[in-house]
Amino acid sequence: MNKKTLVFGASLKPNRYSNMALRKLVNYKHETVAFGMKAGEEAGVIIDSVLKQYEGIDTVTLYLNPTRQKAYYNYILSLKPKRVIFNPGTENPEFYAILKENNIAFEEACTLVLLSTNQY
Repeated sequence: MNKKTLVFGASLKPNRYSNMALRKLVNYKHETVAFGMKAGEEAGVIIDSVLKQYEGIDTVTLYLNPTRQKAYYNYILSLKPKRVIFNPGTENPEFYAILKENNIAFEEACTLVLLSTNQY
């Protein structure tokens, strides 16, 4: 099942986990969009450096530390995703509470592991 995913905090550097996740999402045939600090392209996906109002987002997979996430709470909520994945190092109880109030599912997990074990 294709789950349109926003990789939030995407990097152009191939050794970064956000980059690996973006490539793996594409390989697993999930429609993928991306936002990062530097614009570019990876695996045929445009990494936007300007926030866009993406439609039909199922999952936001986060690759920003909790301090940097704060500036994007309202933006992520506005996308109305079904779930938000907090990858290792992005855990954020404050944001969990906000997501819960807005009936958005969240989990602390690794997108790479979820994809590799067919749990995505």
